[in-house]
Amino acid sequence: MTTGTVAAVDLGATSGRVMYARVGADTLELSEAARFPNTPVRLWEGDRAALHWDVTGLYASVLDGLAAVSRTDPAMRSIGVDSWAVDYGLLRSGRLLGEPYHYRDERTARGVELVHAAVDPAELYREGGLQFLPFNSLYQLAVDAADGTSASADGFLLIPDLIAYWLTGAAHAERTNASTTGLLTAEGAWNDRLIDRLGLPRSAFAPLVDAGTPIGGLLPALAHDLPFAGTGPTVTAVGSHDTASAVVAVPMDASRAAYISCGTWGLVGVELERRIVSDEGLAANFTNEGGVDGRIRYLHNVMGLWLLSESIREWQRRGLHVDLAGLLAEAAELPRPAEVFDAEDPRFLAPGDMPGRIADWFDERGMRAPASPAGMVRVIVESLAAAFAETVGTAASLSGVPVEAVHIVGGGARNALLCQATADRAGLPVLAGPVEATAIGNVLVQARAAGLLSGDLETLRALVARTTQIVRYDPR
Repeated sequence: MTTGTVAAVDLGATSGRVMYARVGADTLELSEAARFPNTPVRLWEGDRAALHWDVTGLYASVLDGLAAVSRTDPAMRSIGVDSWAVDYGLLRSGRLLGEPYHYRDERTARGVELVHAAVDPAELYREGGLQFLPFNSLYQLAVDAADGTSASADGFLLIPDLIAYWLTGAAHAERTNASTTGLLTAEGAWNDRLIDRLGLPRSAFAPLVDAGTPIGGLLPALAHDLPFAGTGPTVTAVGSHDTASAVVAVPMDASRAAYISCGTWGLVGVELERRIVSDEGLAANFTNEGGVDGRIRYLHNVMGLWLLSESIREWQRRGLHVDLAGLLAEAAELPRPAEVFDAEDPRFLAPGDMPGRIADWFDERGMRAPASPAGMVRVIVESLAAAFAETVGTAASLSGVPVEAVHIVGGGARNALLCQATADRAGLPVLAGPVEATAIGNVLVQARAAGLLSGDLETLRALVARTTQIVRYDPR
């Protein structure tokens, strides 16, 4: 084995990036080629302004990033694409029927009513093993079916599969992300019976593939525009749900650790060899999502850094000159708040005035909300840490994993105040890093498929541990 270069297209719910890495048995060197915002758009639909993703704009940014990589390393071996989960494009004869809906669009409430009228929620949990989230793909698809949109579609592609399709012309459905739709069986196949019950076109669902499967080469027009050497890189399926890729790069002993993939959402859980579908898991709203190499991500979604980023946006809309780094520094000097709010309250899901909604939560309980932005940041951080700590404890209890440490990866690993607060409230050491876990997990799966690496997930994680700085926070 030798070293080689692969590229990760990593699309998050607030920003995207194209990274590239030189990878070998003892080498993992990650670089950034491009970073760009992922800003949703409001499109008028008769009587309302619906929230959509600008996925064609994202694709243009992806091509710009890949062009930058091609100029740096024209001999690059592979490209892998990951993104947030549940959202998708509908196609007819290969043509996108419209910009994909954003999972925070209000239409999902109608989808919940439609699905639960047809299928009991407990049955959905037994079959799919997924926690209830009102924006899961099957709820969105139920709205499409009710509106007649899906009737004209002959293609359904989740966001990373859509990007890969535009790169290669090959339609596929990568299994880790498909597991978040609510439409897979326990064995990891499309659930034809459920698809039929919901009135969805079975033929629209692309063949399932596992992470590490080669998808195809670049389309000839792209190969001409992107000056890679020879025939250009192969597009390879990775853990295309960004959390699946992130968990690959958590440098943990999965038998004794929990992880928090902390970005817009905080995905808190443990890694298992097989699903746990129990009444207790249903009551705790824990999910069984597919992981790379057939592992199970047994986890629960917590609102995450969305609470902070949406608060910053609101203060900036009001004309306040604030930035997160400065507010975190001010917040760290404040005393720990006596009360925290419920970070999982559904009122915090939609875009808008986050500080106002948090203040309302306190007011409704006869408590005083922080008056300053720094005070609000501190209570947000402590509320997230409390939710993280509680969820870690629940994950350990439900799974039987004796959690001795908590690994935080993603953007939250940069947030020292959050990492320390989580350690304090969980009573466990927190190991923070890598920040770019998703891109690293993405490139590791590609590198293994390309023959640059070998071994199981533990071997890949050992490489991360040897080449990445991890910061430890002990409980105080």
